[in-house]
Amino acid sequence: MSYTTTGTETYSVADIEAVHCCVTTDLVMIAASSGAITEAKAREYGHDIELLAKNNYLKKVDVTLLSSGVEMRAIQYEINTTSGNLKMSRPGGVLWPKVYSPYLRIVLYYLPSYTSEAREKMSKKLKIGWVPTKVDTSHVTLKATGGRDYASNAYGMQRKDYGA
Repeated sequence: MSYTTTGTETYSVADIEAVHCCVTTDLVMIAASSGAITEAKAREYGHDIELLAKNNYLKKVDVTLLSSGVEMRAIQYEINTTSGNLKMSRPGGVLWPKVYSPYLRIVLYYLPSYTSEAREKMSKKLKIGWVPTKVDTSHVTLKATGGRDYASNAYGMQRKDYGA
């Protein structure tokens, strides 16, 4: 299966898989280093994120490590389908600390194409029971600390990192 964006940029399912392999690797590293979730749960999150992206439903992903409700670290991944100007980075840089009372919050931002019909269809394929939220993911209590780009052909995800 191939996708075409406006202009001359194109990408395939293999491109999406290559990029999301990096995202899942990040999630597994976060799980292992912080102890907030298991590696198996991190892979389930990665599965759902990749599946939603493959179906053109996903816009952005926010991952936040909280300690007793206080933000400690965060990353945001924003999908870029004209990523010909992005360079592929290796996954990493997400060895997050073990904190008191850890909680890993993952918030997905959807495209308008993720209608109620699409949600119903996808619910049987997703591993996580996603629920609506109005949580603030602006990370005003954290500082931007860099990021990485994961890209393959015209499909990419730009990662922004935030720390204390």
